Amino acid sequence: MALPHAVFLDAGSVGDADLSPLHQLAIELTLFAETKPSQVLARLQDATIAIVNKTELTAEVMQQLPQLKYIAVTATGLNNIDVAAARQAGIWVQNVQHYATASVAQHVFALLLQLTNQCQAYQQAIRDGRWSQSAHFCLLDYPMIELAGKTLCIIGYGTLGQATAQLAKAFGMQVIIAERPGIACRPNRVAFDKALTMADVISLHCPLTQQNHHLISSAQLRLMKPTAIVINTARGALIDTQALLDALRSETLYAAALDVLDTEPPPADHPALLKPHPRLLLSPHVAWATAEARARLIQQVARDLSQWLSAQSI
Repeated sequence: MALPHAVFLDAGSVGDADLSPLHQLAIELTLFAETKPSQVLARLQDATIAIVNKTELTAEVMQQLPQLKYIAVTATGLNNIDVAAARQAGIWVQNVQHYATASVAQHVFALLLQLTNQCQAYQQAIRDGRWSQSAHFCLLDYPMIELAGKTLCIIGYGTLGQATAQLAKAFGMQVIIAERPGIACRPNRVAFDKALTMADVISLHCPLTQQNHHLISSAQLRLMKPTAIVINTARGALIDTQALLDALRSETLYAAALDVLDTEPPPADHPALLKPHPRLLLSPHVAWATAEARARLIQQVARDLSQWLSAQSI
């Protein structure tokens, strides 16, 4: 009896992660490093199982793939899958969760510490010989900020927000949790606008929805302290990038760190790249991607797929 055919359309998105848990399953596995939209249909023609990270699977494509029964998403977000169409077609959609909790929380603080401790700037100063030329034992060219006693506002208090809050407390920070805009405050939450006015650091951890697109724009940035720092490791379109850049340039916001942008990969003329600001720190959507997190990701995908395969043979 032929093994079910599984096709991983964008295997390159997990880098050098160990894929052996997938190879050990009772499937015929085909790997493509990347797949263009025009190639999706042809590559899934005889596939029972599609494995994708960010490759889109639309209703139009799924309607032409009657043999497709299972979609494994190697990420938590499902915005690249037409879930309603999959359900109507009888296709099981399975994502992964909690695999990158430690990785994302760690990256938040990697970005924050870079902005507050200026390690990269001081490293460059040393390489330029400026420490050797200093009249004193130290070099104090770049301002450093102590986190202890500062207020961290968490927007999105799920697993990732909670992990980030735990690290913040270890640094001696005060943590507040912003309530979603427009709803009555639940216990232990702070009204959204008020939370923005209180925060020294704002860290976003909520999913992107139609309702919270540009959750942080000009009006919200005006509420923040001019000494505030904004960090986004969630989804790029939660922040109006141009409004953020304007706030940085007008010095109504001190700094920002973005691991995500509204278009990924960003075009070379993206505003955040075209005119970079010295206190805008960017990383290329890697908060999730420690080696350990990617190993957990593949293990979870394989485990979920194995359970589905077992259920089909009952």
